[in-house]
Amino acid sequence: MKRKSKEKSKHADSQHENEAQKAQQSDLQQLQEKIASLRKEQDELFAKFQRVSADYANFQKRVPKQISDMIGYEKERIIKTLLPALDNFEHTLQNAHSAENVDVLVKGIRIIYDQLLDILKSHNVEQIKALGETFDPAKHEAMTQQSDPEKEENTVLEEFQKGYKLNDRVIRPSKVVVNKLPPEEKSNQQEPEPAEQEQAETAEQDGGEKETE
Repeated sequence: MKRKSKEKSKHADSQHENEAQKAQQSDLQQLQEKIASLRKEQDELFAKFQRVSADYANFQKRVPKQISDMIGYEKERIIKTLLPALDNFEHTLQNAHSAENVDVLVKGIRIIYDQLLDILKSHNVEQIKALGETFDPAKHEAMTQQSDPEKEENTVLEEFQKGYKLNDRVIRPSKVVVNKLPPEEKSNQQEPEPAEQEQAETAEQDGGEKETE
């Protein structure tokens, strides 16, 4: 009986060891498959990284050239739009000696000036309004001040140099003379004259009397 129980025990131990080995082999196989899968994923990611790096290197080389080409194209386009005005200016100078009078020459120059303004407008460049406008430090640069009692405070009296905007952004402010009144003249502009005030009051009273009648 004892011998049989020992044999059964050995057989059970052997089966247990075989099952344990099989389980270990299965775990080892799964681990190897997982390692192989990770290595494959690593290789794929590394290949993608190499492609991205190559694309970025090409991008770095290509973009400066594209920018340079675009700048060159814009320069060429602007120059081409200026050439007709330059041609007209040349013709005006060639015919200046044969002009009948100064007015004819001035008229030709004026045509060229208007043509240049039209060219600037085609590039979204506009002149800034200054003369007679209220001084605006965002658009005007005060060169000096004068006092004109017939004009309102901070009115632009003169324009030394035209200002320009590109796409509504100031690229050069207008250089101007600004009206600055003495304190007494400011108060005179703000308050009506006594005679004017009396006339206004009389007119109001007359109006009230007419309504009563």
